[in-house]
Amino acid sequence: MLNREEIKNIIPQREPFLMIDEVEEYISGESATAYKNVDENEWYFKGHFPGNPIMPGVLIVEALAQTGAVAILSMEENKGKNALFGGIDKVKFKKMVVPGDRLKLEVKIIKRKGLIGVGEAIATVNGVLVAKGELTFAIV
Repeated sequence: MLNREEIKNIIPQREPFLMIDEVEEYISGESATAYKNVDENEWYFKGHFPGNPIMPGVLIVEALAQTGAVAILSMEENKGKNALFGGIDKVKFKKMVVPGDRLKLEVKIIKRKGLIGVGEAIATVNGVLVAKGELTFAIV
């Protein structure tokens, strides 16, 4: 299990944009499983939406991307580098994420060629599918 400080040793994101709280497990270059504890005091709930707070879908995708980045940037040859979006494909949102939810984020690297790759990403809350899709990344 990695905590937030250990996660920061792998990926470059920092508060308030660090979207994962802990990593349950990861296999360098292959996969990662992380969690985001969605707190009512998150900065984005002030405007999305007052009186009806919903975690923006783009931030769920960002949390998935950061989870995938743990898998790919933990590789020895990628230490100190960054993973940037190259594409977001086939993303579907199935359920709203609200304060109090514990978002489980799972990313499996399904393709890699040089500095480009694709991760299959799945987000769930209590075993219920929230979002899924494919995230293309580039290592820089």
